[in-house]
Amino acid sequence: MITMFPTDTPVPHGTGIVHIGLSNFHRAHQAVHTAAALASVEGPWGILGVAPRSASVADAMAAQANRYAVVEISPAGERVVVPGVHTGTAVAARDPQRVLAALAAQSTRIISLTVTEQGYTIDPRTGGLDLDHPGIRADLAGATSTAVGLLTRGLLRRARAHGAPVTVLSCDNLLGNGDVTARLAREFAAALPADEAGDLVPYLHTVTFPNSMVDRIVPATTETTRAAATRLLGADDAVPVPAEPFSMWALEDRFAAGRPAWEHTGAGVPGAVFTDDVAGYELLKLRLLNGTHSLIAYLGALAGEDLIARSAARPSIRGAAERVLHDDYRPTVRVPAGIDADDYATTLFARWSNTALGHRTRQVGSDGSLKLAQRIPGPAAEHLAAGRMPHHLALTAAAWLACVAPSPGFDPGPHAAAMAEPARERLAATASGPVAAHVRAALDLLGDPLPAAFAERVVELFGVVVRHGVEAAVAEAAGERRAA
Repeated sequence: MITMFPTDTPVPHGTGIVHIGLSNFHRAHQAVHTAAALASVEGPWGILGVAPRSASVADAMAAQANRYAVVEISPAGERVVVPGVHTGTAVAARDPQRVLAALAAQSTRIISLTVTEQGYTIDPRTGGLDLDHPGIRADLAGATSTAVGLLTRGLLRRARAHGAPVTVLSCDNLLGNGDVTARLAREFAAALPADEAGDLVPYLHTVTFPNSMVDRIVPATTETTRAAATRLLGADDAVPVPAEPFSMWALEDRFAAGRPAWEHTGAGVPGAVFTDDVAGYELLKLRLLNGTHSLIAYLGALAGEDLIARSAARPSIRGAAERVLHDDYRPTVRVPAGIDADDYATTLFARWSNTALGHRTRQVGSDGSLKLAQRIPGPAAEHLAAGRMPHHLALTAAAWLACVAPSPGFDPGPHAAAMAEPARERLAATASGPVAAHVRAALDLLGDPLPAAFAERVVELFGVVVRHGVEAAVAEAAGERRAA
């Protein structure tokens, strides 16, 4: 095993960023953008990568001098980028005091997170912090088992030690992710004992929580990825990351203690966009990209497809994806200035058709109850209020439910069964009862109540999926099956 990979990134002048969540996405997105920034403007922006629980990636990176390969994959070929920006790794579950000390260090100017939607421990009924979550209850008593608990206790330690300014930067697919993170931290602080809350609450008003939109398709690492990294590097890499060539990042420029020059292009990625309209970029991505991506994943898995590219190549699924994007999502999105919506949509289908990337339906379809809560209720409510039925949003909900909690006797296939779903057990409890009650229980998990007419349409499409299959359900959603 080698201990150093070649990289063009200058050695960071210190560790200015602590990142919670040592995921593939962080290592192929924020880390690569930071490498581009440091190649243009040097600074104290090394990253301490913190894995919440699993030590596998952290230990492997430590054995490789904190370096790894990002293998960019497209039908045109492969290229490798080595972002040499991590100055260390840590595992919060193994060494919480070290992580808390890093969060509290005066040299730490940015605390960033990539912990997935589930990692924010949000109560789907209220949209606020789930104070009944066992991890949150433990953290309020002094533990650091959740991302919110770890973050907020780190901020408490900063408040007591020196009160230096810091920015908390969420890099997850949450609408208004900075606002959400700020609200969760404040709710956690308010639930602390009075002596701790008294130290923390005033300090939180000095912490900035900019909103951001992140976008890059980053599949799970496979043996194919490792073989490609070895071939391109000429050396073994235990933890390479596959990624598409495309990358995009839009942020609010609200940093309390400085930031890297992320606006610079390099390391295979364009410069980040600093804008006051992050919400526009977020809706564009969460609905047109993520919402459509979900429908492709659920329909593809139900059709027996393991890969997104193969799913998107099926004419029926491609047609359903085009309809949900153009008919159901696009009318609900205010496109940011400088973005051509038609070009954006064309680029999306090209990205989903990347046959070399190996992005799996089970990965995209996982955690649907959390993801779809941000993708279905808002646009569905807009259409229904205008007297329109968003048939393909209903199809998305029906296909998700058929994948993760089908009616007895229906086999959704191995790719659907492999999807992670935190609400699977809860949904299974209603699967053998009346379909209407089962669908209503599923829609209730998505948050905002949806009108009965939408639930009835989901019931119809769910029934077509489990009785007649994907092709018939797509035709039904398009209004073609009834006419036939």
